[in-house]
Amino acid sequence: MSITKAASLADELVRQLERRIDSGELPPGSRFPTEKAITDSAGVSRTVVREAFARLAAKGLLESRRGSGAYVSEGARYRAFQVTPDEMREVEDVIKLLEMRMALETEMAGLAAQRRTDEDIAGMRECLDRMAAAEDMDVSVEADAAFHAMIARATKNDYYSRFMDFLGLRLVPRRAVYLRDHPEVSHDVYARSIQRDHEAIFAAIVAGDSAQSRRAARRHMQKSLERHRRMQAGHGDAIGV
Repeated sequence: MSITKAASLADELVRQLERRIDSGELPPGSRFPTEKAITDSAGVSRTVVREAFARLAAKGLLESRRGSGAYVSEGARYRAFQVTPDEMREVEDVIKLLEMRMALETEMAGLAAQRRTDEDIAGMRECLDRMAAAEDMDVSVEADAAFHAMIARATKNDYYSRFMDFLGLRLVPRRAVYLRDHPEVSHDVYARSIQRDHEAIFAAIVAGDSAQSRRAARRHMQKSLERHRRMQAGHGDAIGV
């Protein structure tokens, strides 16, 4: 078995075992199936099972007890919500995150319009200016994420800020994924479309118009969703939708 194939099988086995832990089928403190039981049921080698066990242990989900076997860690019950960078590589993963963000971004913009300060407005403006001036995709994405983080800060609700800080650059759909599948669309064209959306959100927040801020934020998220759903369906360029 090649190293690449073994690693891929271990990836899938880890996902299966994590689902069993998350669902409660394997609750904290319970004993994992033996290596032999897993090799028989999953149809993989013991090498793959051992690699999967090592990864689960590194995640704090498995602990080995000498002479007794492997058990689900008691700490698994406190497992934190995660969105890892590896989960954001494909279009369908981005769509899931965008769907989740729809309600979050909409309400956040409405609260920011009610509570923003002059300092918040200046911070948002600075992020937008950096986005507009950026010639490098990574710089533009960083400024994009910073703009959303500034909106979160303007809500004066620490939970919004903490959650946005947690998501970080995962907040911004990977432009490389979109542009990879649409080589005829330049980064500049794509960036200008995103910039217009952000400027509309900003203008509504500056005006203190909560309803318009929510509409602008929702419209921005909806357009992004439509672009990525068209990508997923294999249809053409959706810039400006």
